[in-house]
Amino acid sequence: MFRKIQFVLLAAAIVFAAACTEKKAQTAGGPPPVPVSVATAASESVPVEIRVVGDVEPSSTVQIKSQVAGELTSVHFTEGQNVEKGQLLFEIDARPYEEAVRQAEANVARDQAQLKQAEATRLRDIASLKNAEADADRYTALQKEGVVSRQQADASRTSADVLRESIRADEAATESARASINADFSAVATAKLNLGYCRIESPVSGRTGNLLVHAGNLVKVNDVPLVVINRIAPVFVSFSVPEEQLSQVRARYASDSKLGVEVTPQDAPGAPSHGVLTVLDNTVDTTTGTIKLKATVPNDDHRLWPGQFVNVVLTLDTQRDATVIPSEAVQAGQQGSFVYVVKPNKTVEARLVTVGQTLERRVVIDKGLAAGETVVTDGQLLLFPGAPVFELPGQPKTGA
Repeated sequence: MFRKIQFVLLAAAIVFAAACTEKKAQTAGGPPPVPVSVATAASESVPVEIRVVGDVEPSSTVQIKSQVAGELTSVHFTEGQNVEKGQLLFEIDARPYEEAVRQAEANVARDQAQLKQAEATRLRDIASLKNAEADADRYTALQKEGVVSRQQADASRTSADVLRESIRADEAATESARASINADFSAVATAKLNLGYCRIESPVSGRTGNLLVHAGNLVKVNDVPLVVINRIAPVFVSFSVPEEQLSQVRARYASDSKLGVEVTPQDAPGAPSHGVLTVLDNTVDTTTGTIKLKATVPNDDHRLWPGQFVNVVLTLDTQRDATVIPSEAVQAGQQGSFVYVVKPNKTVEARLVTVGQTLERRVVIDKGLAAGETVVTDGQLLLFPGAPVFELPGQPKTGA
């Protein structure tokens, strides 16, 4: 047991001596340079942007319903098809409505005949009145001469008065016939309107969804939708921005009615679709601290789809002489964001920085770094303040 203890103590002494020797050697020669990739901070004019996630909405949604009841006889489009405004979509059995038109037109003809008859009766009574008035005048003169009795004279005047009242009745019948004709014309117009509703045409240009009622089914007035059409050219893109940026957005929107917006689908990155900001909501959401905005995008290529999530970039202004570096140069520390700056003697220092907006793979440094300084973009894990470095060949040296 004593020998084992001596052996362990001897081994520990050897290890300690070796460690001390190695530490002295490192102190004498210094640590070896760390290979790093670097970039030079650039001074640029960069756009002041708000980057958020939004969703696409159709510019209008129309539920196609029937305005008349009957059998759905035919469908003139395919589900998911693009349709134009005025294009025929459905046909409903028109025979009952054609019959209603014929009946209304027959009522017009009947009442027109009754009007002619009332006019003829009025003209006949007018002629009879003239004759009765002449007889009344004649009998009155003869009664004064004593040729006829007073009773005969009164009878002739009574006949004339009766004819006058008959003429008034004839005029009332004529007016009633004209009113009936006007009502008949209205009934004809209504019947023709209902007949027209048997052909259902698209009120907007857009894309149809699933067919909800198939041919052969009976439909009711203003019942379930037959199909839903979404207008997807243009489309709306809704997104929210933080309340802190509301003042800047409002000021920019007031000075520029065509504030540009770039929209890119999350599942299909590439060239963005361009639109303009058209709506600022009238209230801030107190739950999320954001305000809702809406942009209008022409979407002529139908790249954007209702319900799709998209990346939205709202450009508010241009920041001139901004210091820009690659985003991978920024590290997170206990005191905040920092970068390793390469000094002229090829050592590094850790410098706290204030990071501004992000531009794809680059960031704007608002404070802590000047244009022209060199920062480390790769190899930070092996660095510490004062560590020597050497730049790997073939690496880009600019933050642009």
